[in-house]
Amino acid sequence: MGIHGSWDTVTEALIRVSGPGRSSGDWVRYLCPVHEADGRRHRPSLGIVYNHGKRKTIVRCFAGCRDQEVLDRLGLRVRDLFDGPPPAFAARPSADGHSIGLADRAVLAAGLPLTVRKPDLGPATGTGRVAATYVYTGRGGAALGRVIRVHTPHLGGRAKHFWQQRWTGTGWCNGGFDKVPYRLPEVLDGIGAGADVYVCEGEADTDTARHAGAIATTNAGGAHNWRPEHAVHLQGAERVWIVADRDPPGYRRAVAVAHTLLGLVGEIRIVQARDGKDFTDHVDAGHDLSDLDPIPLLDNHFRLRYG
Repeated sequence: MGIHGSWDTVTEALIRVSGPGRSSGDWVRYLCPVHEADGRRHRPSLGIVYNHGKRKTIVRCFAGCRDQEVLDRLGLRVRDLFDGPPPAFAARPSADGHSIGLADRAVLAAGLPLTVRKPDLGPATGTGRVAATYVYTGRGGAALGRVIRVHTPHLGGRAKHFWQQRWTGTGWCNGGFDKVPYRLPEVLDGIGAGADVYVCEGEADTDTARHAGAIATTNAGGAHNWRPEHAVHLQGAERVWIVADRDPPGYRRAVAVAHTLLGLVGEIRIVQARDGKDFTDHVDAGHDLSDLDPIPLLDNHFRLRYG
């Protein structure tokens, strides 16, 4: 595909399915082929714009239709949005000379960098304070450990830190605890009732999902610390939704979690926030559970190959 070939491919498909478009600032607007293809008059809600930096055509329904649904109606694939081989399908070596794995292919397909540097917040301007405490329990509800979240003000923003404590039977002491999912009793009750389970990244997002009506869980210790010991507690779930943060660690964690669930649950889905980075951003933007967007490479891989 040549320079701007993706633009021609997308516009030709849209004109064929939805009719001609009209300019609206940097975007060109078309009738959405998903929800405005009924022949009636509509104010066009689908827009396309060319991103020169990423060398891709961006397609977005501002009414909320999923990108994959739009592409399906147009008869297009994700690779058709890119000029030249899309990053997800290009043969690129990693630092150790091996092929890039599934998660990193999805990272590149999403137009994200493979590495993310934490911003320099500068010197601290105050002392840390406890912002939240998350208690982990066993199957019977007895406390096993807790995660304490601390916020510290800095010149350039707010830093967050976590530490763990375990319950000794008589008090709390610093250190790790048994590898159990967060809110385990609720998760087990949900599985027994046939409910879907949502695996989020972090306790705050898990609590947000719970308030949104979901049976939700996570692991202590951050994105890289989900283990098979956590997964065994989800055995028998009919469907598990892995809600990935929109960044490289989030995508990599989603793949790692999915692998630990193979053979334990009925169906695995991998999704992300429609707006923002994580599930809390998603809810803050006015979306609910049904609005989570599949991550095409990851969701299709586990849903179709192992479902």
